[in-house]
Amino acid sequence: MDSLVVWIGLAGTVAFAVTAVLAVAPKGIDLFGATVMGVITAIGGGTLRDIIMEQPVFWAADVTFIWVAIGASVLAFWLQSLFTRREIYSLMLYVDALGVSLFAIQATHMTWAVGFAMPLGPVLMGVITAIGGGLIRDVLVGRPNLLMQRELYAIPVMFGCALYTVLLELLPDYKVLEAFCCTVFIFALRAAAIHWDLGVPGWLVTKPKVP
Repeated sequence: MDSLVVWIGLAGTVAFAVTAVLAVAPKGIDLFGATVMGVITAIGGGTLRDIIMEQPVFWAADVTFIWVAIGASVLAFWLQSLFTRREIYSLMLYVDALGVSLFAIQATHMTWAVGFAMPLGPVLMGVITAIGGGLIRDVLVGRPNLLMQRELYAIPVMFGCALYTVLLELLPDYKVLEAFCCTVFIFALRAAAIHWDLGVPGWLVTKPKVP
Protein backbone atom coordinates (compact mmCIF):
# COMPACT_ATOMS: atom_id res chain seq x y z
CA MET A 1 0.00 0.00 0.00
CA ASP A 2 2.84 2.40 0.86
CA SER A 3 4.46 1.68 -2.49
CA LEU A 4 1.17 2.31 -4.29
CA VAL A 5 0.71 5.64 -2.52
CA VAL A 6 4.24 6.68 -3.53
CA TRP A 7 3.64 5.82 -7.18
CA ILE A 8 0.32 7.64 -7.23
CA GLY A 9 2.01 10.57 -5.52
CA LEU A 10 4.63 10.65 -8.26
CA ALA A 11 1.86 10.53 -10.87
CA GLY A 12 0.22 13.47 -9.14
CA THR A 13 3.55 15.31 -9.17
CA VAL A 14 3.76 14.76 -12.93
CA ALA A 15 0.22 16.05 -13.42
CA PHE A 16 0.87 19.12 -11.24
CA ALA A 17 4.03 19.98 -13.18
CA VAL A 18 2.51 19.39 -16.62
CA THR A 19 -0.67 21.37 -15.97
CA ALA A 20 1.45 24.18 -14.47
CA VAL A 21 3.60 24.46 -17.60
CA LEU A 22 0.55 24.40 -19.85
CA ALA A 23 -1.04 27.12 -17.71
CA VAL A 24 1.93 29.49 -17.99
CA ALA A 25 2.88 28.67 -21.60
CA PRO A 26 0.60 31.39 -23.09
CA LYS A 27 2.72 33.96 -21.21
CA GLY A 28 5.60 33.26 -23.58
CA ILE A 29 7.81 31.81 -20.86
CA ASP A 30 11.17 30.17 -21.61
CA LEU A 31 12.26 26.63 -20.71
CA PHE A 32 13.93 27.60 -17.45
CA GLY A 33 10.96 29.66 -16.27
CA ALA A 34 8.51 26.92 -17.24
CA THR A 35 10.54 24.33 -15.33
CA VAL A 36 10.68 26.53 -12.23
CA MET A 37 6.92 27.05 -12.37
CA GLY A 38 6.34 23.31 -12.80
CA VAL A 39 8.54 22.39 -9.84
CA ILE A 40 7.05 25.09 -7.61
CA THR A 41 3.54 23.90 -8.39
CA ALA A 42 4.42 20.25 -7.81
CA ILE A 43 6.18 20.65 -4.43
CA GLY A 44 5.10 24.08 -3.22
CA GLY A 45 2.10 22.99 -1.17
CA GLY A 46 3.92 20.23 0.69
CA THR A 47 6.87 22.54 1.32
CA LEU A 48 4.62 25.21 2.84
CA ARG A 49 3.00 22.58 5.05
CA ASP A 50 6.30 21.28 6.37
CA ILE A 51 7.62 24.79 7.02
CA ILE A 52 4.49 25.81 8.91
CA MET A 53 4.58 22.62 10.99
CA GLU A 54 8.35 22.91 11.52
CA GLN A 55 8.89 19.47 10.02
CA PRO A 56 11.73 18.32 7.71
CA VAL A 57 10.78 19.30 4.16
CA PHE A 58 9.56 16.13 2.46
CA TRP A 59 11.60 16.38 -0.73
CA ALA A 60 14.87 16.90 1.16
CA ALA A 61 14.80 13.24 2.19
CA ASP A 62 13.79 11.98 -1.27
CA VAL A 63 14.73 14.21 -4.19
CA THR A 64 12.93 11.86 -6.57
CA PHE A 65 9.96 14.22 -6.43
CA ILE A 66 12.17 17.09 -7.61
CA TRP A 67 13.62 15.09 -10.50
CA VAL A 68 10.18 13.88 -11.55
CA ALA A 69 8.81 17.44 -11.47
CA ILE A 70 11.76 18.72 -13.52
CA GLY A 71 11.43 15.94 -16.08
CA ALA A 72 7.68 16.40 -16.44
CA SER A 73 8.07 20.18 -16.81
CA VAL A 74 10.69 19.85 -19.56
CA LEU A 75 8.58 17.30 -21.43
CA ALA A 76 5.49 19.49 -21.16
CA PHE A 77 7.45 22.47 -22.49
CA TRP A 78 8.77 20.64 -25.54
CA LEU A 79 5.62 18.61 -26.17
CA GLN A 80 3.00 21.31 -25.64
CA SER A 81 1.18 20.31 -28.82
CA LEU A 82 0.82 16.75 -27.47
CA PHE A 83 -0.27 17.68 -23.96
CA THR A 84 -2.77 20.24 -25.21
CA ARG A 85 -4.59 17.59 -27.21
CA ARG A 86 -8.03 17.22 -25.71
CA GLU A 87 -7.68 13.58 -24.64
CA ILE A 88 -4.21 13.97 -23.06
CA TYR A 89 -5.02 17.23 -21.30
CA SER A 90 -8.26 15.78 -19.94
CA LEU A 91 -6.35 12.77 -18.61
CA MET A 92 -3.86 15.11 -16.89
CA LEU A 93 -6.72 16.95 -15.21
CA TYR A 94 -8.08 13.71 -13.76
CA VAL A 95 -4.64 12.58 -12.61
CA ASP A 96 -4.21 16.02 -11.06
CA ALA A 97 -7.52 15.51 -9.24
CA LEU A 98 -6.32 12.17 -7.90
CA GLY A 99 -3.04 13.70 -6.78
CA VAL A 100 -4.85 16.57 -5.05
CA SER A 101 -7.09 14.09 -3.25
CA LEU A 102 -4.23 11.93 -2.04
CA PHE A 103 -1.97 14.80 -1.02
CA ALA A 104 -4.78 16.52 0.87
CA ILE A 105 -5.82 13.46 2.87
CA GLN A 106 -2.21 12.47 3.52
CA ALA A 107 -1.45 15.94 4.90
CA THR A 108 -4.62 15.94 6.98
CA HIS A 109 -3.70 12.60 8.52
CA MET A 110 -0.13 13.65 9.25
CA THR A 111 -1.28 16.88 10.90
CA TRP A 112 -3.92 15.11 12.97
CA ALA A 113 -1.40 12.47 14.08
CA VAL A 114 0.86 15.11 15.67
CA GLY A 115 -2.06 17.12 17.06
CA PHE A 116 -1.04 20.32 15.26
CA ALA A 117 -3.42 23.28 15.82
CA MET A 118 -6.43 21.11 16.50
CA PRO A 119 -9.18 21.03 15.35
CA LEU A 120 -8.64 23.30 12.32
CA GLY A 121 -4.97 22.52 11.72
CA PRO A 122 -5.49 19.25 9.80
CA VAL A 123 -8.03 20.86 7.48
CA LEU A 124 -5.86 23.91 6.81
CA MET A 125 -2.75 21.84 6.19
CA GLY A 126 -4.66 19.53 3.85
CA VAL A 127 -5.90 22.47 1.78
CA ILE A 128 -2.51 24.21 1.76
CA THR A 129 -0.78 21.02 0.62
CA ALA A 130 -3.27 20.50 -2.20
CA ILE A 131 -3.47 24.04 -3.62
CA GLY A 132 -0.46 25.90 -2.20
CA GLY A 133 1.81 25.24 -5.16
CA GLY A 134 -0.83 26.37 -7.63
CA LEU A 135 -1.43 29.58 -5.68
CA ILE A 136 2.28 30.42 -5.66
CA ARG A 137 2.48 29.77 -9.41
CA ASP A 138 -0.48 32.00 -10.19
CA VAL A 139 0.85 34.86 -8.07
CA LEU A 140 4.29 34.65 -9.71
CA VAL A 141 2.94 34.70 -13.27
CA GLY A 142 0.14 37.19 -12.60
CA ARG A 143 -2.77 34.85 -13.29
CA PRO A 144 -6.10 34.84 -11.41
CA ASN A 145 -5.45 32.31 -8.67
CA LEU A 146 -7.58 29.30 -7.75
CA LEU A 147 -9.31 31.15 -4.93
CA MET A 148 -10.39 33.95 -7.27
CA GLN A 149 -12.09 31.64 -9.77
CA ARG A 150 -15.44 29.89 -9.69
CA GLU A 151 -13.92 26.50 -10.49
CA LEU A 152 -14.66 23.80 -7.91
CA TYR A 153 -11.10 23.05 -6.84
CA ALA A 154 -10.37 24.15 -3.28
CA ILE A 155 -13.91 23.59 -1.98
CA PRO A 156 -13.98 19.80 -2.55
CA VAL A 157 -10.57 19.58 -0.87
CA MET A 158 -11.77 21.53 2.14
CA PHE A 159 -14.92 19.41 2.52
CA GLY A 160 -12.95 16.17 2.20
CA CYS A 161 -10.30 17.22 4.73
CA ALA A 162 -12.95 18.42 7.18
CA LEU A 163 -14.87 15.16 6.85
CA TYR A 164 -11.71 13.12 7.38
CA THR A 165 -10.78 15.11 10.49
CA VAL A 166 -14.22 14.54 11.99
CA LEU A 167 -14.09 10.82 11.23
CA LEU A 168 -10.62 10.52 12.77
CA GLU A 169 -11.89 12.08 15.97
CA LEU A 170 -15.06 9.98 16.14
CA LEU A 171 -13.75 6.65 14.79
CA PRO A 172 -9.94 6.59 15.12
CA ASP A 173 -9.77 2.80 14.69
CA TYR A 174 -10.76 2.93 11.01
CA LYS A 175 -8.13 5.31 9.65
CA VAL A 176 -7.40 3.38 6.45
CA LEU A 177 -11.04 3.01 5.45
CA GLU A 178 -11.78 6.63 6.31
CA ALA A 179 -8.77 7.86 4.33
CA PHE A 180 -9.85 5.81 1.31
CA CYS A 181 -13.44 7.05 1.46
CA CYS A 182 -12.45 10.71 1.86
CA THR A 183 -9.92 10.46 -0.97
CA VAL A 184 -12.64 9.03 -3.22
CA PHE A 185 -15.01 11.77 -2.02
CA ILE A 186 -12.64 14.57 -3.04
CA PHE A 187 -11.75 12.90 -6.33
CA ALA A 188 -15.41 12.32 -7.17
CA LEU A 189 -16.27 15.99 -6.62
CA ARG A 190 -13.29 17.17 -8.67
CA ALA A 191 -14.01 14.65 -11.44
CA ALA A 192 -17.63 15.82 -11.58
CA ALA A 193 -16.48 19.44 -11.76
CA ILE A 194 -14.09 18.58 -14.61
CA HIS A 195 -16.58 16.46 -16.55
CA TRP A 196 -19.55 18.82 -16.26
CA ASP A 197 -17.60 22.07 -15.95
CA LEU A 198 -19.16 22.80 -12.56
CA GLY A 199 -18.43 25.97 -10.64
CA VAL A 200 -19.43 27.83 -7.51
CA PRO A 201 -23.11 28.89 -7.68
CA GLY A 202 -23.67 32.48 -8.74
CA TRP A 203 -25.41 33.42 -5.50
CA LEU A 204 -22.17 32.69 -3.63
CA VAL A 205 -20.10 34.96 -5.86
CA THR A 206 -19.80 38.74 -5.43
CA LYS A 207 -20.51 40.92 -8.43
CA PRO A 208 -17.49 42.85 -9.73
CA LYS A 209 -17.81 46.60 -9.39
CA VAL A 210 -17.95 48.59 -12.60
CA PRO A 211 -15.60 51.61 -12.41
